[in-house]
Order: sequence, then C-alpha cells, then structure tokens
Amino acid sequence: MGSCIICGADVGGGGRICGPHQEDVVFDFRGNSADQLVPSRFYRGVVDGYAEFGVFVDLAPGVTGLLHRSELDRRLDSLDWEPGDEVFVQVKGVRDNGNIDLAWSIRQADREFRGVLVQDGDTEHLPEEDSEEADAEADTESDAEQAESDTSGDTSDFDESDEVDETHEADEPVETDEPSEPAEAVDASSDEADEETDVAVEETAEADDTTETDEAAEAAEADEDDTDDLDDDRERVGIGTLADAVGDEVRIDGEVVSVRQTGGPTVFEVRDETGVVDVAAFVEPGVRAYPEVEVGDAVRIDGEVESHRGDVQVESEALVRLEGEEAESVRRRLAEALTAEARPEGLQPLAGDEAVAELADGLLDAAEAIRRAVLESRPIVVRHPATADGYVAGAAVERAVLPLIRDEHAKSDAEYHYFTRRPLDDPVYGMDAATNDATRMLQDRDRHDEQLPLFLLVGTGSTVESADGIDLLSVYGVDAVVVDAEVADPETREAVDTLVSPEIDGVDADLSTGALVASLASAVNDEVRDDLRHLPAVSYWTETPDRYAQLARDAGYDAERVAELREAIALEAYYQSYQDKRELVADLLFEDGGNLAAHVSEQFREKLETEVQTATANVVTEAVDGVEFAVLDTDGYTHRYDFPPTPLLLDDLHRRNADGEAYATVGIGTDELFIRTTADVSVRDVAERAAELAPGADVATAGLREGKIEFLSGERDAVEDAVVAAVAEAF
Repeated sequence: MGSCIICGADVGGGGRICGPHQEDVVFDFRGNSADQLVPSRFYRGVVDGYAEFGVFVDLAPGVTGLLHRSELDRRLDSLDWEPGDEVFVQVKGVRDNGNIDLAWSIRQADREFRGVLVQDGDTEHLPEEDSEEADAEADTESDAEQAESDTSGDTSDFDESDEVDETHEADEPVETDEPSEPAEAVDASSDEADEETDVAVEETAEADDTTETDEAAEAAEADEDDTDDLDDDRERVGIGTLADAVGDEVRIDGEVVSVRQTGGPTVFEVRDETGVVDVAAFVEPGVRAYPEVEVGDAVRIDGEVESHRGDVQVESEALVRLEGEEAESVRRRLAEALTAEARPEGLQPLAGDEAVAELADGLLDAAEAIRRAVLESRPIVVRHPATADGYVAGAAVERAVLPLIRDEHAKSDAEYHYFTRRPLDDPVYGMDAATNDATRMLQDRDRHDEQLPLFLLVGTGSTVESADGIDLLSVYGVDAVVVDAEVADPETREAVDTLVSPEIDGVDADLSTGALVASLASAVNDEVRDDLRHLPAVSYWTETPDRYAQLARDAGYDAERVAELREAIALEAYYQSYQDKRELVADLLFEDGGNLAAHVSEQFREKLETEVQTATANVVTEAVDGVEFAVLDTDGYTHRYDFPPTPLLLDDLHRRNADGEAYATVGIGTDELFIRTTADVSVRDVAERAAELAPGADVATAGLREGKIEFLSGERDAVEDAVVAAVAEAF
C-alpha cells in the first residue's frame, strides 16, 4: 500500500495520490489505452493539431484527446500553441468509442501543481523513481562489465607474466666481441625513432578519422537513398480503396492538399481522383519530414495502410515529389475527375417550383462550386443570417455536404475540418464578419497549411451594404458564392464569383431563401433530397405557397408541426447566435420525433407573447398624410438583450395590427430604426429622403433585408419625424 505524496495518507492499490488530492498533481501518462486515463486528473500532453472546433492533444503515443473550444477560457484563434508544444489539460472523461474529452487547465507549468507523478498504465510512481531504476540498471550493467573486465584482466596478467619471464630470459646480457655504440648515439637514434613513430601514429589516426567520416557520410547517403527509393514492383491503387487494404503495402499517386506538423510525424494530406488520405512520415519527433514537399505538389508514395484512431492512414516508407510529365499526368487525371464529378447532371426544383427552375443555370454553377471544393479538399464556410429562414438555408446545405465530405475523406472528423456554418447577427456581410473570416482563414493557412476556403453566403452578401466585406475576401483571391431569394443590387454582380438572385434572371416571384437553397442542396447531393422536402415550408412565416405546404405534408409534416419547427429554430437562432449549433439544429429539423421542437416552440410563444403585450401597450399611433403609423420606442419598451430580437418582434406586431393598405410600423432605438410597411416601400429611398430632411443626423441604410436604418443618437427625434414623413411620401 502506497502513501499520498501530498498528505501522506495511505492509498490502496499501489497508488501515490489520495482522492482529495487527485487534482493537485499533474501526471505523465505512459499507458497505451484511453481506458487507463482517470477522469478529473490533469495530464501533460503535446499539441497534435488544430481543428475548427478545438485542439487535439497527444497524451501518449496513440492516445489523443480533444480540447473543445467551448472548454477554453479564451477564443480558439487567440491560442498561441503550436503543434509539438507541451501543454497541460484535464481529462473530463472517456467515451464508449474511445474518444477523450479534455478540459482547459489554468495551470500550465509543473511548478504550478503540488506534485508530479508518472502514470504507467494502471500504476503510479514518482519521476525520480525512473531515474533510480535507470541508475540501478546502469549499476547492474556496470558491475557485469567490471566482472567481465576483472575476469579478462586475470587471464591477461597470467599470460603477460609468462611473456615477461620469457622476455626477461631473452634480455639477459649476451657477451659479444663487437664494440658497443656510444650512449649518446643510442639516445639520438632512440629519439629519432620515437618521432617517426609519433608521426606515423598521427597519420594513421587521421587516416582512420577520414575513413570513418567517409563511411558515415556514405551510410547516411545510403539511408537517405533507401528512404526515397520506391518499390518498382508496386502498382498504384486508388485512395478510395484503402479502407479494404489495412495491413497492405501500397503505392498511391496524388496531390498534397495540406501539411501539418505534429509532435511526432509530419502528416501529408494527399488526394487522388478517388479520395483523400493522411500520410504520416516520420524523421524524429516534431521534425518536418520531406521539407521540400509543399501544398499543391504531385507526389508518389509507397507505404503501409494502417488504422489510426479508427481512421485509415498510410505510414510512408518512401515519398517523392513528381515533376515533368509524371506530375502533369497526376494533375490531368485529377482535373478530369473533378470536372466529371463536380457538375450535377441537372436541377430538379423541390415541388417543381418554376421560379427556382428559372434560376437553374446559376444554381448548377453554385452546386458545382460546392462539390468541387469538397473534391479539392477546400474548406467550405457558410454564412447566413441568424433567423429561421437563414438557419433553414444553412442547414439544408449542411445536410447535403457533410455526407460528401465523409465519403471523400478517410478521417472520421473531416466534416468538422472542411465545413463550417457561421451565422450572422445582422443579415449583412459587413467588415466585422469579413475580418473575422479573413483572420481565421489566414491563420489556418499559415499554421496548418490549409487551402483558402470557399465562402457560401446565403440570404446575405447581395446588397451594397456587404460590398466592403466581400471586397476584403477578394483581395486574397478566395471564391465567394452568393445565393439570395431577394433581388440583388447590380453592384454585386462583379464582386462575387457566382451570384444566384431573381434579379439576374428576370424572375419576379415571392421566394424564401430557405426554399431556394433547399433546391440548391438537392442538386449538390440528390441522396438527401427526401430529407429536405419539409424545409421550404419551415422557412416561410406567413403565406406559405401551397406547393411547399403540400410537399411538407407528403413528408409527414402538417401545418402545426411545421409551425413548431419554425418557432423552435427562431428561438434557438437567437441564443448564441454566432454559433452554428450543428447538432441541436440537426436534431430539431431532421431527427426530432416531436418532443424537442414542441418544447422549444412553447418557450418561443410564451416569450413572444409577453413581449408583444408589453410593446402593444406602449405603441404610439398617429396618422400622417393618410398613412397610419404605429411607433414603438424599442429602448424603453422591449427587453433588448432577451428574446425576441427587435426585428422579429416588429414583424409580429406588424402582422397582427396592419389594417388596410396604408399602414406602417416603426421601431426606434438609440441609434437605429426599423420599418415595416404594407406597401412596397424602398427602405433605401426612405433613408435617402430622411437624410435630406435631417441633414445633421447621418442617416444611412444599415440593412436592406430587415428594413434597418442607422443615425446619430443625438438626432433621434429629428430622425423619427424625417422617417415618418419619408414613408408617408413613399405611399
């Protein structure tokens, strides 16, 4: 029975730390299984690499955990850890599938813990006991060597004694008639002989050194040649077949799409026309293998297929960079496969929507861009408004793309690396969002050798208010695809690579972005088409087209169920609006049997009804030039930092109270104002006219899609009067 290294209490089972002090020490883990880890303990680890959702940390060879970004006390992109860095983490738990959940440790040095222990499998000991054991082994080896030396020494002495006796007898004085040489001559001759002997020894030593150096160089060169030598008898196999070849030695040709340095091997992500796989090349821990190989190079690899943490991986035996005709052959083969696979055969709009069919060419271009990004191992970033319509659109694309990524990549977590949804608080892709995106993509490029992503903007990016943000992306040459059911501004056409909008093709129809993007998603991946049939109906707050309502019913979603989904998504879209909430949204829209959506929908209705009652009691009504206005002070009579958000509240107020053809709802706050009207009034025209009527207020359109106008807070009263007058004129 051991004793606790901190308090001295008895510890059973050979342990060295008692229960109350488990979190006071840090452990060096030397086991080989995640099951040996103890939850709540702190462990020393090495950063393996970054993902969009967190950091992978190696606790021991083959034992890696995930420190999710939600566990950090700072933003993920603010971490200064590099692959190979030593870090300290806490084990939260080990899942049934072997995945290890890690937590952040505020202590990041040995001295900040009260002790250090080595956990060798299921046993624990002090680090110095390793040294004592090593010293004991060294002493044992030394004693053995000494004994051997003593034994050989005895024999040598015995032999030398015999030789000495014989020599002594041979050296006895022998009388001779020849005269003896003078002593000085003998000494001189002896000195000369000694000098010659010394020179000879030095020359021999130099020759030996030269020989050893040459032999070492030749050996190193031979080793290097062996590393890069390819087996001429191997035939190339497709990466897509490697899952059935674990344990086999194979050859693959492909293109490097990313390189990341771990605390152990260098990992090259390589793709061919059939798939993508990680190739591990090892020189020594943390040292870059094949530094001459970069992203975009064509390579040939011989190696053994292994299963690494449940994923297929190739352990490299030899890796060479291809040049000339061989490299061109690889790239040509990839390009042909990409072209053949990326372009969908055609577009079949959900519910046969003719308005969507009119946009077929643009939608097919967008679908091809998305599919090509998957095949090229380029990350896809989806930006959409944090609204029910925006979330439906983003979730539709997500539902279509994730299976393609899983099919393309051998890594089980590839869908988190190559697809990200980032909701927008405002439906404008402004400089704040674009700067965030540019920062992340440049960090991923420089830190992890990732390719620059494809940006897919749905329900945003098509108006001039987003021009600055899109321009920032274009500086770095990244591709942007914009899909918006609303009419796009003409200026947007030249700013993005692919634009899908009714204005471009002359379509004048009442489309929701969710309905439009659901058809796009079905073109991206027709296998999920049935999963998407109810989404268009969910994206409409009112006046859902009959074709989409019927499509939802055919999929098993009646009007009440559709309303529950819409309201549940709207509520969850508000909370943590900048998070994608991937799993929760998927559960609501695709996996829920009814209980989750119904529960969340009930909260939506309670919160909205409470807010509507408060707002209604404080609405000020007035008539100006035949137009009835309902004006609400949103600063004074709404809970600005709780659900519902102001735009959604005003939408509901307007739907409930709008009576007749000349009705407007205005919500005004400190420095922003929202407009809802029964007539087709241009918010941009209203802002321009209000700017003329209140020239000192700096009035400007801030969000065309949500009817938002911004101004200087000190001119609030003047702006309210100016906007009311401008809206009345527009009627």
